[in-house]
Amino acid sequence: MPYVIADDLPDEPAGVRFRRLLERPQILQMPGAHLGISALLAKKQGFEALYMSGAAMSATMGLPDLGMITVDDVAWHVRQVVRASALPVLVDGDTGYGEALNVMHMVRTFEEAGAGAVHLEDQLLPKKCGHLNDKKLAGAEDMAAKVAAARKARKNLVIIARTDAAASEGIDGAVARARLYLEAGADAIFPEALTTREMFVEFAKRMPGVKLLANMTEFGRTPFFTAAEFQEMGYAMVIWPVSHLRIAARAMEDLYVAIRKDGGTQNMVGRMQTRAQLYETIGYHDYEALDATLIRTVVPEGMPQT
Repeated sequence: MPYVIADDLPDEPAGVRFRRLLERPQILQMPGAHLGISALLAKKQGFEALYMSGAAMSATMGLPDLGMITVDDVAWHVRQVVRASALPVLVDGDTGYGEALNVMHMVRTFEEAGAGAVHLEDQLLPKKCGHLNDKKLAGAEDMAAKVAAARKARKNLVIIARTDAAASEGIDGAVARARLYLEAGADAIFPEALTTREMFVEFAKRMPGVKLLANMTEFGRTPFFTAAEFQEMGYAMVIWPVSHLRIAARAMEDLYVAIRKDGGTQNMVGRMQTRAQLYETIGYHDYEALDATLIRTVVPEGMPQT
């Protein structure tokens, strides 16, 4: 059954399962999936963990990625993805939604919602997509305090510290910040918006033994690399954060254009998931079968006593 219920629920916390995936020699591949349906489709292709992008969640709500969504907005998405797929997810925690106490609240909320990992970034609000210009960085010590707060609040959640410093402080600045964040308690490091293979290699070389996350977003500052190439460069994780949303949004736009132009959907049916395919994805008939086993007619015997 695609949707995980009762006996099908994992016995171990998501953080424990996420950490075990990181212990394997092969790179952990995490496509973006911030909705239950996308989580099921990714799981169907064999992915063992998923990524939940703040930019994708914001865009789905019709908002820009400027740190405008709330902890509760994100937790709602986390719960549906985890309930649908039971996979450990890495969640974009933006800047932590405030200072140290807010970060602790975020960590508790995300872990209770079922997240396996979270990453925090060292930008100031209003934050930007990591591949845009003129990002404003928080002080390294301030960011380290947030990492320490996250570490203190978590039970099993994996804490990943993201640094956006490469654009303004170079590799030296990014490495210095990463080392400080590791000392504060980060489990892994996410160097954002590196622009060349040489930068990725150099950063990894200067972070021996550290689990590193690579971001393979489209239309950004990073050239296209495959998962195998990132692994060769020394990275333990790779995400494709907004790819699924880009594909879906383009398809929806094409649909609306077609309806407006053709007066209906008759010319788009060939691009649609069929009803049968949708029902197979969401386990419709499994639910029917489960319902039939739970709700059976009980024939009363005799009369109740007064």
